[in-house]
Amino acid sequence: MTEVAHIDATQHAPSVIRQLLGKAAINFREVMDDETLPTAQKVQAVLVHDSVGALLILFPQSQLLDLNRITELTGRKLTAVSQEHLDQMLGKNNLHSLPALPALTSSPCLYEERILQEPTVLIDSGEPGLLLEISSEDFKSLLSKASAATFGEPVNLVQPNLTRPDDDREEITKAVQNFTARRIQQRLEATVEIPPLADTAQKIIKLRVDPDATIDDITGVVETDPALAAQVVSWAASPYYGSAGKIRSVEDAIVRVLGFDLVINLALGLALGKTLALPKDHPQHATPYWQQSIYTAAVIEGLTRAMPRAKRPESGLTYLAGLLHNFGYLLLAHVFPPHFSLICRQIEVNPHLHHSFVEQHLLGISREQIGAWLMRNWDMPEELSTALRFQHDPHYNGEHCEYANLVCLAVRLLRKEGIGSGPMESIPDELFERLELPRDKAQDVVHKVLEAEVLLRELASQFH
Repeated sequence: MTEVAHIDATQHAPSVIRQLLGKAAINFREVMDDETLPTAQKVQAVLVHDSVGALLILFPQSQLLDLNRITELTGRKLTAVSQEHLDQMLGKNNLHSLPALPALTSSPCLYEERILQEPTVLIDSGEPGLLLEISSEDFKSLLSKASAATFGEPVNLVQPNLTRPDDDREEITKAVQNFTARRIQQRLEATVEIPPLADTAQKIIKLRVDPDATIDDITGVVETDPALAAQVVSWAASPYYGSAGKIRSVEDAIVRVLGFDLVINLALGLALGKTLALPKDHPQHATPYWQQSIYTAAVIEGLTRAMPRAKRPESGLTYLAGLLHNFGYLLLAHVFPPHFSLICRQIEVNPHLHHSFVEQHLLGISREQIGAWLMRNWDMPEELSTALRFQHDPHYNGEHCEYANLVCLAVRLLRKEGIGSGPMESIPDELFERLELPRDKAQDVVHKVLEAEVLLRELASQFH
């Protein structure tokens, strides 16, 4: 058995799993899940279905599951079962997650044959954070009625561009050309048919960089957009901000409650958000787009205030970075509409992988690349494009790193609280050190934000 696994005497596999393995005379060892455990030994279980019925697919977490390949193998158009259906099935056995045991689901099973190349496998026990280590020989006996095939794409062959922004333009152009009839070299701006910035957004951007801009200026701009004005007033009247008395006007909202910086960045976020429509499709289990944006912006606002005063970046701009951090998601749906549903389905069946691997595999680019490119194309502040581009790199320490680092920290802290999607990723000490933020202080910020979760959801609903 592997030497890096750690036993925790306080946790045990659920009784239904112990009984099932005992009945099959399978020896196992309980080990705590850990990032140092080899992903090639961890078995990912995904339940998919179509009109014919359900199919259990097993593959190592060192691989990406490609639904196109599954369609080729089975002749079926399979998608992940709904979370509600899965929860009902697991609930009957008091399980929190799906173990890689075909006998548990009574569904046909297809497994990636390379699972058995390792001496042992690690399967989910059904109890959070607890794995079961089984010899590959014993695990093979549990797959006697299952079908074997080679269908996984090794993750190490899928390399998202996390560190080379200078290559973004070429890679985005190539991705777009691969998904259109165009085969001639064109300017990216002509190839990607992005709607122009709304007049309101252009006016707000000018105010952001004008050192002499006043409350009267931003009030005048907001009031020319009735929908935006209504949202700003409604935002200020929210119990989240605890304003005393009725908010009667945009000026009232700015002066008494929100302040110039928050309103100008909030208004800009709203104006940009309206430029691209929310996609009708989305991955199951994903936190709604604006809800995640508001949570992230609120956490970043708190983290910025918790930093030493001399170290703090511009708070309004960090808030805007949080509000727009996932803007590339909207752009992918806009640029690749026929293929966006496939991205969603692939993300659903690869919960062990960050979305950038799925996007790289299918498109050759990630939402972070195309989102950062759009910010630059719209002449947004360089700090903002940097925040979007490097938000998933905890080691980034280049120019404007504090903006990207704050988004990275906020996203990972929220993921540990069940907000967002994809695997939970560790937060290295160097990230806290670079921001001069103690780990416990950052955690306190998240808890305070989540205490206002109901109010934040209400605020997020105003963005639809």
